[in-house]
Amino acid sequence: MFKELNPSLRTLMTPGPVEAEPRVLRAMTIPIIGQFDPEFLEIMDETMQLLRMTFQTKNHWAYPIDGTSRSGLEAVLNSIIEPNDKVLVPIFGRFGHLLAEIAYRVGADVATLECEWGSAFDQDMIIAEIKRVEPKVVALVHGETSTGIMQPLDKIGRFCRDNDILFVVDAVATLAGTDFKTDEWFVDAVITGTQKCLGVPTGMAPITYNERVEKIILERRKIEQGLDITSKNPRRIQSNYFDLSQIQAYWSPTRLNHHTEATSMLYALREGLRIIHEEGLQERFERHKFHEKALVAGLEAMGLTLFGDARYKMPVVTCVNIPEGVNGDAVRSTMAKEFGVEIASTFGSLAGKIWRIGSMGFSCRKENILKVLAALEASVYRHGGKINSGEALQAALDVYEGKVVSSIK
Repeated sequence: MFKELNPSLRTLMTPGPVEAEPRVLRAMTIPIIGQFDPEFLEIMDETMQLLRMTFQTKNHWAYPIDGTSRSGLEAVLNSIIEPNDKVLVPIFGRFGHLLAEIAYRVGADVATLECEWGSAFDQDMIIAEIKRVEPKVVALVHGETSTGIMQPLDKIGRFCRDNDILFVVDAVATLAGTDFKTDEWFVDAVITGTQKCLGVPTGMAPITYNERVEKIILERRKIEQGLDITSKNPRRIQSNYFDLSQIQAYWSPTRLNHHTEATSMLYALREGLRIIHEEGLQERFERHKFHEKALVAGLEAMGLTLFGDARYKMPVVTCVNIPEGVNGDAVRSTMAKEFGVEIASTFGSLAGKIWRIGSMGFSCRKENILKVLAALEASVYRHGGKINSGEALQAALDVYEGKVVSSIK
């Protein structure tokens, strides 16, 4: 017989998933009702309204794709990119490569622009490359969790709009944790995920897009044969599941029966968004910055150094250089086993060189910051690292008590 599930309690301080809001978890226990029940349709409409507010957009279309964050990326890029379309992907970390990978698989003519991991692009450099490539789509990550770096977007979006180029942004790690101005920055489509700053379990990828994107989606529309045997379109979207022309119709008053909505996840998303707007967007952004200051002050007092260009640091992910001679994985293992605290390693050329600490959503609170600092200090010391013992928590507490200002502005 299999035992009842009873996983260990963890303090999740990774760049995702993070701890879910308790109210969100309670919402997931609400009884299931039918996906076309009038009450459920009202929940869908309310979720769209809450998403518009979160994305800071007047777009009509703002709804979740059922699946992890990657499902939203696939849905948007599959639905707007056709074979041989030119796509430019500026890459400054792992997830830029993912955008390029998805575009390649759709058959796009992909051009990439790369900068060193740990830095971001000067926007004028990207604009110069856009002029050279003349793409239909520019796809760009806002916050790279692989490096803890955040890319400025405002000038790029304006240039794309002025030149009739679609601008698609991966805001999976940043939305609701730091300011993201969809309309003001002229972003045509945005994708995020539930498991990071939204404070909801993984399983949905909220998206929004404007009329420019909708025009392409409608031009490629084809209803599946089981619903409309007469529907034909040689430009049809490659994927059925990630076909925004059908998913959009499901979220419209026509309620096309494309798939069965993930009922409990929608309950969770609606409650998570409701919590965000109870707190207030600007207040939420300030909360993330405040706890970041305490975290960084503690790390610096401990004698650790941060990775990456401080000018472009994400407020919700802090990357730390692993001290020389210290086994980073062994430290993480001790933190998890002895303290119940989880932080992350990273990928590619940075593997084994940095730790990544997330301070996102519900995980972004005082007790978590203090606990991760205590666990990290003890674990680094345990594995032979030279640190300033006893300094980290005092420095963080000084920030919380308003006595000092961290180097993070």
